Amino acid sequence: MPADGTAIPALYVVTDPALGKGRSHAEQAAAAVAGGAGIIQLRDKHLEGDALLAEALAVREALAGTDTIFVVNDSLDAALAAGAHGVHLGQDDGSVPAARAAAKAAGRADFLIGVSVGSVVEACRAVDEGADYVALGPVFPTGSKADAGPARGLALLSAIRGAVPVPLVAIGGITTANVASVIRAGADSAAVISAVIAAEDVTVAAREMASEIEGARALR
Repeated sequence: MPADGTAIPALYVVTDPALGKGRSHAEQAAAAVAGGAGIIQLRDKHLEGDALLAEALAVREALAGTDTIFVVNDSLDAALAAGAHGVHLGQDDGSVPAARAAAKAAGRADFLIGVSVGSVVEACRAVDEGADYVALGPVFPTGSKADAGPARGLALLSAIRGAVPVPLVAIGGITTANVASVIRAGADSAAVISAVIAAEDVTVAAREMASEIEGARALR
């Protein structure tokens, strides 16, 4: 976890079992971190309960000894049980206050809670409810997530940047060719799935993405 407890690293990689070319979540996570990813989200829509917890524990073990932030998508129970740094919630995955209360009850006052948003209203509501960061997606058209919906665009990303004080993550359709544009539009972090996880060499792909982000941030 970063020293200030709230900063979100610039390269955010989401693991995916379907796109990972047979690599486990833990293998995907370790390879992405070796290339510069600073936050890993375990995302697996086909697992729940003990199976999801086992994957979460394996990712946590793979990231041990690094400064990488580890969050679990959708499942607060798995995130807490695995000792992850936090959870990422969709609009239908439960409320931020309920997640915060559960984390505090588990002795995790520092638990990170991120929320997917699709509008300024949703972003402001998430922040009002206590979200640590918000993620707008998909910014560009994407095939990595079947239910992602239409592209939201850079104008909305900029509007959310101006409306909320917390870290802003851009996700959806982000590649090395367009990642600079989301940073220029105000994103603090770029979240990627296929651009890194589906690559033949995940570490090289992550390194190239991190370099593009670093270059864009230097020019902001």
